[in-house]
Amino acid sequence: MNQHRLIFHIDVNSAFLSWESVYRLSQDPEALDLRTVPSAVGGDAKSRHGIVLAKSTPAKQYGISTAETLASARKKCPELVVVPSRFDLYLEYSKNLIALLSDYTPDIEKFSIDEAFLDMTGTIHLFGDPIEVADQIRGRISRELGFTVNIGIAPNKLLAKMASDFEKPDRTHTLFPEEIAAKMWPLPLRSLFFVGSSAADKMERIGLHTIGDIAACDPKILCAHLGNKYGTMIHRYANGIDEDPVAEKDPLNKGYGNSITLPRDISDLDTACQVLLALSETVGARLREEGVRCNCICVELKDWQFRSLSHQMTLQVPTDSTSVLYQNACKLLKEFWDLTPVRLIGLRTSRISEDRYEQMSLFETEQSRKLKDLEKAVDSIRSRYGIDSIKRASFLSDSRVVDHAVSKKKHLHQKEES
Repeated sequence: MNQHRLIFHIDVNSAFLSWESVYRLSQDPEALDLRTVPSAVGGDAKSRHGIVLAKSTPAKQYGISTAETLASARKKCPELVVVPSRFDLYLEYSKNLIALLSDYTPDIEKFSIDEAFLDMTGTIHLFGDPIEVADQIRGRISRELGFTVNIGIAPNKLLAKMASDFEKPDRTHTLFPEEIAAKMWPLPLRSLFFVGSSAADKMERIGLHTIGDIAACDPKILCAHLGNKYGTMIHRYANGIDEDPVAEKDPLNKGYGNSITLPRDISDLDTACQVLLALSETVGARLREEGVRCNCICVELKDWQFRSLSHQMTLQVPTDSTSVLYQNACKLLKEFWDLTPVRLIGLRTSRISEDRYEQMSLFETEQSRKLKDLEKAVDSIRSRYGIDSIKRASFLSDSRVVDHAVSKKKHLHQKEES
């Protein structure tokens, strides 16, 4: 582990919920601050369809988790306030956050819409003590943007991410090598990044209960029970070893995608399609915002053993349509998924082309042009009145996924490509 590196991990506290609250208060200072009551950003509050995309700190006290159904959440907390999501609005807040962070370093990896890694190794000397700089960043975000973040400071991305997840909200935490034994090893298995319920159950059956137990365990034993690749990775993570660099920005228009690591494994098609619908909303909005279309769609899955599966298809007509992305993503999923429990679901688009050139395509039909205009109108209406103020006809064919949402972080892992 290179101890000379200095990495900050920025994590917005209850991002969608916070951004929704900030916006509502900016429009009406007397409005209810959703962060102070049990609340969630999700689907249709009246019909109770959809999934929880973000929840307030008071809602967490009822055991409500990201990606569970609204019906389940309302059973836990009947008085839960549910509001529709406005992804275009959240994109704007995310952009403002990255713009502020760029004042401190050019080496930024946007890990998801509400998370970012900053490599401060080459610039920290310009600002001062790392903890003081992190506190300065938190203060600026609160004053200038209106929401709070946690910041983790460490010599690598893994430890920085672990540190940012310590006590919340609005805190700065460090996790340097000499602090691992006291701060990280006593934590339960599931607190280690990428340890899901299935892997945790297997480890608990062989007597492992904390991250420290994993760190002290013979790697051969872990590999025998978890597989060589996953067992080796988890042992390295438990010992704070991670050499992954803060990634450079992808070339412009290389691809657009999103993924979400779920708080628990899922193995049913309906729930997986709901997640794909949420991902399609985010990716479609990004494509339309950038004025581009994709020619290829890929669905990616990752199970508890860190095994990755993917399936892709080339479209007959380039698209930026949420409906088209969703329909084809579900088709791909049904073709290659055998319902083995998965922890992560992703949607990726590639072979990007600029919209103005595609408008002249011989393959574009009158129907596709009308659909494009419809999608833009939907974006505009949702931006003003909320995502559930208007619904796409294509979604009505399956009442189980009519009430949709836009993708939210994992709990901690939703990666976006751009």
